[in-house]
Amino acid sequence: MKQLTFLIIGAGSRGSAYARAITTSTPARIGAVAEPDPFKRRVLGERYIWGESSPESSQEFDGWESWISYETERRRRKQAGEEVEGGVDGVLICSLDETHIAVLKAIAKADLLDLHVLCEKPLALSLDDCLSVYAAYTHTNSEGASKGRGKPRSIFSIGHVLRYSPHNTFLRRLVREEKVIGDIVSVEHTEPVGHWHFAHSYVRGNWRRETENGDGSLLTKSCHDVDFLMWLVEGALTSPTSDGDEEKKLRLRTVSSTGYLTQFTPSQKPPAAGSATNCASCPMERDCTYSAIRIYRDNQLRKGETRWPVNIVCADIEDYLPPGYGKYNADGTHKETSGEGDISAAESHLLSTLKQDYDENTPDEVIKKRPWYGRCVWESDNDVMDDQFVTLAWDVLPPAPPSQSKPKKNARGPGITATLHMIAPTQAQCIRRGRIYGTAGEITYTSSTITIYTFADNQTRVIEIPKQPPEEEEAHGGGDYGLARGFVGAVEKVVNEGWDVGRAQRAFVGCTLEDVIKSHGVVFAAEESRREEGVVRWGEWWEGKLAGVGL
Repeated sequence: MKQLTFLIIGAGSRGSAYARAITTSTPARIGAVAEPDPFKRRVLGERYIWGESSPESSQEFDGWESWISYETERRRRKQAGEEVEGGVDGVLICSLDETHIAVLKAIAKADLLDLHVLCEKPLALSLDDCLSVYAAYTHTNSEGASKGRGKPRSIFSIGHVLRYSPHNTFLRRLVREEKVIGDIVSVEHTEPVGHWHFAHSYVRGNWRRETENGDGSLLTKSCHDVDFLMWLVEGALTSPTSDGDEEKKLRLRTVSSTGYLTQFTPSQKPPAAGSATNCASCPMERDCTYSAIRIYRDNQLRKGETRWPVNIVCADIEDYLPPGYGKYNADGTHKETSGEGDISAAESHLLSTLKQDYDENTPDEVIKKRPWYGRCVWESDNDVMDDQFVTLAWDVLPPAPPSQSKPKKNARGPGITATLHMIAPTQAQCIRRGRIYGTAGEITYTSSTITIYTFADNQTRVIEIPKQPPEEEEAHGGGDYGLARGFVGAVEKVVNEGWDVGRAQRAFVGCTLEDVIKSHGVVFAAEESRREEGVVRWGEWWEGKLAGVGL
């Protein structure tokens, strides 16, 4: 049995999270890293690849382009009969969102489509790019010309981690397989982003601006919440145990959305802040809820927390810490000496980063290329929604048998509705909650509990989800680990047991590439609805999009 080996592209927080999950919970290993930042590359490599030894040339690359060149040449040499070092079985694309499509297209162009792929969400920043990935990964000839759709040559997974957490898989089983509340009538789902988390990522951070197409935080933050709703409700995203009949029961009818940028705008800036544009020079910094100094130094660094978000602000913060302070083992637990020592050097380094700012003379090209974590949240260049609703509506098929009575005027049905509310100013930070209404009862859920009420017996029961190891619980409620195990499990079956790719994809990943593309399509439809203040009629809209790219 071959030990599977994977390449991590992008050694940031997501790359490190998947490297940890694969290393600690699967029989596979991380064999290489491609990352332009030398510090991030070294940290991930030392933790998960080469340890205290020096890295080999096949283990580290200064970017995905270098790895593509290396792998192409390695294969050429192998085909020429030379003895070469082993490559990798698959890649995990964890680089910045805007680079995902470039990496995927480069893999396809280099004819490396036999490599198995796990791509962090979102797949791409435009629907056309998403559809181009589908075309590339299902074409039937190596040159990439379209000859109709073929079977994928490799496992393809996406970072929709919500569907892989033990809590959510159990919730779906209760609703879909055991039908504890009968048939689904409606779902209300909320993602409370968290007040300072939103400020960190979507006001000051990398995801603060809409894409060129006008899509924003729904795509970058909540695309896996849309996927969760479709996975929970729609038959097209069936569980591996489904007999497939459910795929014919639902038809997505409409997608609509409304949203606002309400809080983080210049008009909401407190008068006491005056003309300050940076927390380090603001007269009301000590009294401000969104003080970057309080968020990163007082509430994180001084309490021994040096991972996210501190290591996002300062990727090299560990180099400024005393031995043992805020250090972590590979499984995510604190090392024994954590929290001791003089951290003044680390604080100074953090504050110097937070003081970085721009003014009216700074070119926009410079501003948008990087985050500004010390910038005033009311003076930032953010334009993504901080409050957004999405409504999905399905027709139930086939229609109910005709009754003897005359149909009610203007009646439409039966059907299912679902709503997603993404909201920024919340106490909870990504601790999702919701309610599912059924014909026989209702379920309320948080990220840790499920409460079931049934109409027939007027009974309520609360199900506590068993605790997971802390390192898994902190990783999207175990979703990172569930996704990693599913992906590796699928690749294992294909590589070591000769399974068909489609069979392994369904059994371990739980959805196909087509499902992934459709889920993203719903997000883009919702964003179009928000911008144009209309309702998207899914069937004709989706057919038009597919026809537009020749699918």
